[in-house]
Amino acid sequence: MNGVVEAGQAPPTGPDRPASPRRWLPWLLAATVAWAVLLAALTWTSVRDDPPTVREQRSLAEAGPVVDRAVGELVAAAGDTAVLTPPEIERGCRVTPFADGAVLTRGVDVFVPVGLERALLERVADRLPERWRAGVRVTSDDGPRLRADAGEFVTVAGGIEADGRVRLTADTGCRPVGAGYAAPAVAADGEQADALAAALRAFGAPADPAPTLVVAPCPAGGTVRTARAAAVPAPPSPAAALAPVARPSLLDTAQAYAYRHGAVVVVADLTGDRVVVSANTGCAA
Repeated sequence: MNGVVEAGQAPPTGPDRPASPRRWLPWLLAATVAWAVLLAALTWTSVRDDPPTVREQRSLAEAGPVVDRAVGELVAAAGDTAVLTPPEIERGCRVTPFADGAVLTRGVDVFVPVGLERALLERVADRLPERWRAGVRVTSDDGPRLRADAGEFVTVAGGIEADGRVRLTADTGCRPVGAGYAAPAVAADGEQADALAAALRAFGAPADPAPTLVVAPCPAGGTVRTARAAAVPAPPSPAAALAPVARPSLLDTAQAYAYRHGAVVVVADLTGDRVVVSANTGCAA
């Protein structure tokens, strides 16, 4: 035999000839399907039972309360002249190449005498929870910068926003939106509303019937509240304008004026074109 197959005859299938690859296809397909099912089951179990290991596993709705608590910690560490700023949500970032996301940022503005900004940052870093590993570093480009980790991939930062004003922030980084961020809700305090209205009248502005109210939970319980309203352009002497309602003052600089009104601290931000007046109930350190 010379192994030549004549026309019209099937090739031999003896033991020395390998089986056709087509015989393995059903087994390969079955193994592939079984592996895919097993991988999907393991993934579902991990998502259900395991804590998040990357930022992308926790949505904006889930990360929001962590940011809220971080802001309360910052207010408690910063002291009397800390003012909450409204939450900001920036959409359009990419969680993955195929999924859009958003970033939640909450801020605290703290007013101090010019020259004491770095001292404030260091004091805040010292007062934050030890597990946050907070610290202040000085760079040639940005000056002193506070950095901390509030947990669950929430980043805390701080720096000098302007002379006499320090901005502290907590942000989520890019996250899936999920159900969206729901800001903490609380009713306005009567004493707070009275303090804000008195300050606005002192500047010659009508009391704002619906000031912006921003809140956050305090670490020891309760809430910190900031009621904010824009007033008229800054007068030549804000201290003189506020004298009838502001005795004694906590801070009197070209950038801000702060005083107590009962249990409420009123802060007049003088750094912009218009005075922004805030009435604040803080957190105990």
